[in-house]
Amino acid sequence: MATTLLMPKATAVWLVDNTALSFDQIAAFCGLHPLEVQGVADGDVAGGIMGVNPIQNGQLTREEIEKAEADPDYRMKVSDPKVRVAQAKRKGPRYTPISRRNERPNAIRWLLRNHPELKDAQIMRLVGTTKSTIDSVRENTHWNSANIQPMDPVTLGLCSQIDLDLEVKRAAVRSGAGTPDEVEQGTMLLTAEEALATAGGRTGATDLPGSDANRRPEQDEEIDAESVFAKLKSLKSDTADEDRD
Repeated sequence: MATTLLMPKATAVWLVDNTALSFDQIAAFCGLHPLEVQGVADGDVAGGIMGVNPIQNGQLTREEIEKAEADPDYRMKVSDPKVRVAQAKRKGPRYTPISRRNERPNAIRWLLRNHPELKDAQIMRLVGTTKSTIDSVRENTHWNSANIQPMDPVTLGLCSQIDLDLEVKRAAVRSGAGTPDEVEQGTMLLTAEEALATAGGRTGATDLPGSDANRRPEQDEEIDAESVFAKLKSLKSDTADEDRD
């Protein structure tokens, strides 16, 4: 992938003012027309633009400039950037590896059978297929219909479980079986308190460490201990009375 020059006109202004390069060399490096570079030199073009040093921003080296000044036919090249900036993801159909594209009809059949509430657009996002393929699988007109077996797209690696759950919840909200809050919280992790509360609701309050049911045996044990000590005291007092007698 070719590296794009940042601020070509500002770079051309700096090269015109600080180097002995020809207009053709500057135009080829900055992606401009030679007449534009000549207009920059005459002050007719980019009059209010401040020159930018391409050496400081790492897009050109001093050796490259000296080499071009020595050879008028030499064309300078933009230096490779030291830091690679991640490009924004392209919005469109999900990319499916070539080795897994044959599995898409199986995933479509599984989604149509197990999640009929999903729209075709949702299936297209999950599997990375087209509407015509979905219609052919639904109507059994696909060229390989005899060999199509329903298979989970998550197992096939065509989508993640989070994406599938999110699309299912969106379909549930659209049909009135869910709420928008459930869709927003679908991929959120529970806190420790929420997890304990959920576990307590499922197993019952008697299973929680701080419940009254767990405290009752301790209270019973304390009552039994007090009664035992009371009996011992009464026995000691009886023996003391007998000794006095």
